[in-house]
Amino acid sequence: MVPIEKVRDLIKRYDTLEKELSSGNIDPKLFANKSKEYSNLGEIIEIAKEFVNFESERKDLISMVQDKSNDKDIVDLAQKDLNELLKRNEKNENDLKIFLLPKDEDDNKNAIVEIRAGTGGLEASLFCADLFKMYEKVCSKKKWKLEIINISKSEAGGFKEVIFSVNGNHIYSYLKYESGVHRVQRIPETETQGRVHTSAATVAVLPEAEDVDIDIKESDLRIDVFRAGGPGGQSVNTTDSAVRITHIPSGVVVSQQDEKSQHKNKAKALKILRSRVYEAEKRKKDQERSSNRRSQIGSGDRSERIRTYNFPQGRVTDHRINLTLHKLDEFLSGEIHEEMNQELRLKEQNLKLENLNS
Repeated sequence: MVPIEKVRDLIKRYDTLEKELSSGNIDPKLFANKSKEYSNLGEIIEIAKEFVNFESERKDLISMVQDKSNDKDIVDLAQKDLNELLKRNEKNENDLKIFLLPKDEDDNKNAIVEIRAGTGGLEASLFCADLFKMYEKVCSKKKWKLEIINISKSEAGGFKEVIFSVNGNHIYSYLKYESGVHRVQRIPETETQGRVHTSAATVAVLPEAEDVDIDIKESDLRIDVFRAGGPGGQSVNTTDSAVRITHIPSGVVVSQQDEKSQHKNKAKALKILRSRVYEAEKRKKDQERSSNRRSQIGSGDRSERIRTYNFPQGRVTDHRINLTLHKLDEFLSGEIHEEMNQELRLKEQNLKLENLNS
């Protein structure tokens, strides 16, 4: 049951925003956010008003049905209206339940994804590359734009680390479920006795932060420049183009040397740094709201083991929802990634509904 007071609060908030926005006396810095909130409320406001008025309308129609002085046609019409009202209210209540679910304000943002090889040496770096190829295929299938920010290659075509951005619609709402430890079980090509080895890679998905999301002061940054170096200590170029940026208050450090231009390296490093600092602040707030943590799938912690890819058995298992798909090849090719993601989203929605009703 949706608490009627919560619905009345929605209507009051909508009316307040309408007055503020039409008055013209509003802080320009707040205008965009309040306009967005007003627009979002506008999608549910008529349903909210119907829900609030339901009880009085129901009583009026029941009174007409039970009034023996009314002729049969009026009673039949009132009964029909009552049946329709009850059906409409059931739908309205469900729509309001979904609308009132706690929202992740970052769901509409683009994302920065960081994949790092974990335990397992060379095999872990090969798995890191496999995960990157999987996300490449998912992005291609969804027509999202993927741009590599930084890449560190290992032997045999693996990656020690790869950082990339993904741009499109509702990116973070989809990719956020990928944060955590991904474990692989398979027989390495170098294994002569056919033993299955276990390796891991860590995935961190950060909402891409904009200037309006977090205020990073220039005075809080220490920027060091140095000469970029290639494999074996060889010089990539003869200028100090590599950049290391330290956010002093949080201790977050980002280095970037992929570009030949110091300016481009600095821009890329700032993009990553802003998102890492923003994520740290977001995590801190989430931990302060225990109810929010109870409504999430997993902890969102990058040290949490979330998924196992078992090659000998051709299966992929997500440990957060105990779902196993015996279609590993299709999953890695991005073909059925959506199937897993839908189950994760559905489970989180159900958790939020439980939390809303508790």
